[in-house]
Amino acid sequence: MISVKEAKSIIQGKIFKLDSEVVPLDKSRGRILFEDIVAKFPSPRFNNSAMDGFAVRSSDTIGASKENPITLNNIGISSAGVPSDLILNEGDCIQCMTGAKIPSGSDAVIMVEDTDGFSDNDNVKVMIEAQPGKHIREKGEEINKGDILISKRTRITASEIGICATFGYGELNVSKKPKIAIFGTGNELVEPGNSIKEGEIYNSNLYVFSDLVGNAGGEVLMQDVLKDNKAYLKSFLSEALESCDVVISSGGVSMGRFDYVRDVFIELGVKEHFWKVAQKPGRPLFFGTGNKTLIFGLPGNPVSSYIGFMVWVWPILNEMMGTDTLKSIEGELTEPFPVENIKYRYLFGKAWIQNGKVFCKPSRKIGSHMLTSSLDANCVLGAEPSDKKLNPGDSILVNLLPWRTIE
Repeated sequence: MISVKEAKSIIQGKIFKLDSEVVPLDKSRGRILFEDIVAKFPSPRFNNSAMDGFAVRSSDTIGASKENPITLNNIGISSAGVPSDLILNEGDCIQCMTGAKIPSGSDAVIMVEDTDGFSDNDNVKVMIEAQPGKHIREKGEEINKGDILISKRTRITASEIGICATFGYGELNVSKKPKIAIFGTGNELVEPGNSIKEGEIYNSNLYVFSDLVGNAGGEVLMQDVLKDNKAYLKSFLSEALESCDVVISSGGVSMGRFDYVRDVFIELGVKEHFWKVAQKPGRPLFFGTGNKTLIFGLPGNPVSSYIGFMVWVWPILNEMMGTDTLKSIEGELTEPFPVENIKYRYLFGKAWIQNGKVFCKPSRKIGSHMLTSSLDANCVLGAEPSDKKLNPGDSILVNLLPWRTIE
């Protein structure tokens, strides 16, 4: 049995980076950028109107009010996509719609509400004095041409997709998705939706794994629940080792009579780097490598599997795609935390910010079979082995769950 620190060091030396590929913009969500996204043009691209109204020369509106409106000569219309090439001279104005290019000669926009309205008349009554630049979005006020919009190694979300579309990017150079095989073992496992017999349990771990892989940016290529039979295991794992970047098991790596997974890995030529880590939950953690495959054998208890994925697998998937995982932060406990003498202790927890400081508390459900402990959690709390208890007011490491918020 090795320490958590030693285990992480071993894994770090085995991580490989994935290549990139070019994908359509609408297929890029969740991917990691392999290049900076640079503005091809300024934003706005030209001076345009922020309101529906009239483009005017501000000097022509001096003294205008509801009681004393000033009449201007309407010479045309400038609308979004159909700019006017007319030039305003003294006493002129042009109907100017939101987003429309500001006509030459004008330096302000009067909202239509501050006039006698749109019409086909040549004359327009202006009832407010315009200030130079009023209601005009100036060219380049948001972004200059050549500015870096999104940095390399950023994970793509709706915001990044929107920016890329705004600046004309139809394709993006992104990391390939890690190809993942996930499987569970056990004659007792039944798929949700089916009837269940005495001694059986529903398969939950693979549903958790599948969602976590998707959230991390990976792709589940193979997924199955395998019975406690070495032949079935060997067939599945042979294919997985040939076609996948990462293989993740749930169960079958402990000391039970039917825990065949570790044996089959070794029979297939997987190099074992460690088996058993001084941690709770999840002591029987297996890590090995194939030709170009990382193999994680996680325990079958649902909390052990879930926390094991977040602590051991999620960061590796991020590194394979070329980005960093969230760093641990320090929080102050408001309730006691059950420290172990020789094992690194993990528990689901809740973290929040109060008066600018991070506070946290562990789940009160500490059994590795109690998956409901994850329901209100937004983090995994971790504590080094110690013979000293952690009490309210003590500090602890907080590993935020990336899809949850801290408030």
